[in-house]
Amino acid sequence: MKKELDLTHIGIRLYESKHQAGDEVLEHYHGFYQLLYVLEGDGKIILNGKSDSFSLDHVAMITPNCSHAILSDNRLTILVLAFDDERIDPMYKKDLLDKQFKNTKLLELSPFDSSAVRHILRTMLYETSNEGPMKEAAIRIYLSELLLKLARSEDQTDSVDANSLRAERLKKFIDSHYFEFMRAEDLAQKLQMSTRHMNNIFKENYHLTPMQYLTHVRVELAKKLLTESDKDIASICFEVGFESVSTFYRSFKQATSISPHKFRTGQKQIKE
Repeated sequence: MKKELDLTHIGIRLYESKHQAGDEVLEHYHGFYQLLYVLEGDGKIILNGKSDSFSLDHVAMITPNCSHAILSDNRLTILVLAFDDERIDPMYKKDLLDKQFKNTKLLELSPFDSSAVRHILRTMLYETSNEGPMKEAAIRIYLSELLLKLARSEDQTDSVDANSLRAERLKKFIDSHYFEFMRAEDLAQKLQMSTRHMNNIFKENYHLTPMQYLTHVRVELAKKLLTESDKDIASICFEVGFESVSTFYRSFKQATSISPHKFRTGQKQIKE
């Protein structure tokens, strides 16, 4: 199904698209380019019949008339950039769109590239609300800068060790999902590899297994909550993701050599 969208008089439109868990954008296509950048959440994207995971810092560059659909696993926020290639400088169109993005692509950005892309997109959002005389020129310049950043990001990604990227992706997932119940087998499935291989590549990069790192993240957050809040220890235990108070006490004592209660008491005495 073809969906029309008003690209405004400058041929470029940028907006946020928010989805709740279970929401589905049915398969459709457009007669223009579309860039989809995930700001938060997880889901799946279907590009030309192929399904892939679609989560934080993923970018889909969708060419005209490419069929696509989106399914959100939880709350999913996407920054949508739609643009007509006729509004791009012919030189940039030839070197970037026609060469680097001739076909639809799904990219996973590094933290550094993602930060740069997010900054450019936010700047473009600001410019869309700016009614100054150079609004159109500014938006077109930032669009070209964005395409260049994505093209270079793809070239750099191709040259980086794939296992390092997998380990980095898993670390980011743990950092943002530490409060969820996780097993090593579930994490390995996300990377589509064996638990043993996952442990090896993660340990090569961070000197811990993913589950050891998960415990480290939870304990560090628990220490912060014990120091800065009056929440009871059981509440903190479950807030940071431990399945039981006994497991929390055991893990905390292994990491700090003291119990959560003694840690909190000690922190209060330091403040006094």
